[in-house]
Amino acid sequence: MKILILNGPNLNLIGRREPHIYGTESLVNYIENLKQCFPEHKLDYFQSNHEGVLIDKLHEAWDLYDGVVFNPGAYCHTSIALADAIRSIEIPVVEVHISDIYSREEYRHHSFTAEASVKSIVGNGLEGYKEAVGFLIRN
Repeated sequence: MKILILNGPNLNLIGRREPHIYGTESLVNYIENLKQCFPEHKLDYFQSNHEGVLIDKLHEAWDLYDGVVFNPGAYCHTSIALADAIRSIEIPVVEVHISDIYSREEYRHHSFTAEASVKSIVGNGLEGYKEAVGFLIRN
């Protein structure tokens, strides 16, 4: 199975950014370790701080991947365009959030992209990515 792990804005700073919320392990390091957990599957990683680039990657994923693990970051709360992009492709997308968005500021409680995704995993730290990959493989 080929899976794209796609991350949105500010997630390139995980490991340094707000370690009390996101921890101290870099996401790039975690993804490399994650690949070792699923050696029989191809996991590709991409991150962008730009909404249009993320939309383009979702469109491209339709022809290249069997599923997407997507952490849209703060865009989940604002981007109907990303939600529409998820709905537009015919491969499953699992949304992941490292922190529990529902126990944070009220403006973070609604996710447009979760509504479009087949599953949403929140608050499990970086292990949420592993849970999402496992879900895609099993389903």
